[in-house]
Amino acid sequence: MKRISIIDAKDYVGQTVEIGAWVANKRSSGKIAFLQLRDGTAYFQGVVVKNEVGEEIFETAKGLTQETSVIITGEIREDSRSHFGYEIGISNVEVVGESHEYPITPKEHGTDFLMDHRHLWLRSSKQHAIMLIRNEVIRATYEFFNNNGFIKVDPPILTGSAPEGTTELFETNYFDQKAYLSQSGQLYMEAAAMAFGKVFSFGPTFRAEKSKTRRHLIEFWMIEPEMAFMHQEESLVVQEQYVAFLVQNVLEHCDYALDVLERDKELLKKYTQLPFPRITYDDAIELLIKNGFDDIKWGDDFGSPHETFIANSFEKPVFILNYPKAIKPFYMKPHPTRDDVVICADLIAPEGYGEIIGGSERETDYDQLLVQIKKFGLSEEEYSWYLDLRKYGSVPHSGFGLGLERAITWISGIEHIREAIPFPRLLNRIYP
Repeated sequence: MKRISIIDAKDYVGQTVEIGAWVANKRSSGKIAFLQLRDGTAYFQGVVVKNEVGEEIFETAKGLTQETSVIITGEIREDSRSHFGYEIGISNVEVVGESHEYPITPKEHGTDFLMDHRHLWLRSSKQHAIMLIRNEVIRATYEFFNNNGFIKVDPPILTGSAPEGTTELFETNYFDQKAYLSQSGQLYMEAAAMAFGKVFSFGPTFRAEKSKTRRHLIEFWMIEPEMAFMHQEESLVVQEQYVAFLVQNVLEHCDYALDVLERDKELLKKYTQLPFPRITYDDAIELLIKNGFDDIKWGDDFGSPHETFIANSFEKPVFILNYPKAIKPFYMKPHPTRDDVVICADLIAPEGYGEIIGGSERETDYDQLLVQIKKFGLSEEEYSWYLDLRKYGSVPHSGFGLGLERAITWISGIEHIREAIPFPRLLNRIYP
């Protein structure tokens, strides 16, 4: 008999199959037992009818406890009432591993309790759906960059310096010197772009930010492309194409997961329509002040309420261009006609999800970059390799970084970023 996964049930309607699964929930009504089953690919219902299976199998089914593992035999049939659309009429139940007093019951639990049991909470239908979307975003990321001529290059996780200063870095001992957990692979990607033209990295990054907001993690994953012979405007086109591609692929491949999360698919479709709107930092400040935000002035960075208001002024993700030089890192190229702003852009997601991409054109002039390194109080010696890139065939180049978990939080329509990563690291949490 063929062993199948639940997600493939649509291909076996009318056939008798085996499925290895866990019992997520159970209810019985007289001589019928209903089992909610999951196998890691999807959830669906199994129906056990006493008159069809006999006393012994029916009593086994009725006695199953939450998260007991089983091998189910039965016939696949359509079920129009469920998210999934199919169910299995069970003819046999074999218990593989019993589960006793499973801590996460179908009742409501507090967030701290669920986070303490994150290793089990991942089994729930909503968390499962979010992880399916995460997997699709990762898969589509590789497809997008591979299809567009990018080479994947892996930057180091341990570094001797920091691209944006050391105030938010985790320091560690590296034999007889200090090292830091990487907060970005960007500088290394610039070196790689000078070797391969178009590159991207995909890996963990670390920020020692003492923040408890719903948008922040201590450890998260970043996708960081870098492109030689490319100015910022061309980079913006790549960015919006990439984001639209991610959303489109989630719509195409995660229909079941989006249904579980009750995500508005028509709204997501709007986010695939290009181009995305653009607004300058100057105009964004003016927009906020005109609408009663008296807590901000030119030169300030945007907080969550500011980004939310700006985003809500548009129907799609919006680029905010050319931030003040004073609030951006040392490596960004100054604007050609102004000395107070740099050539950069943040992409702000709609619905209050904030920044999902930050990018810029990079400074290419050796002398100007050296001035900036000194101005930021960084070591010329530690950044000598980075300066070398401006000595040996420097070219215009641009890049950006997309925060994976922020993008997943937005696409999934969930409230908190901690659910967008399997095992979140937060200011007050490193367990489990």
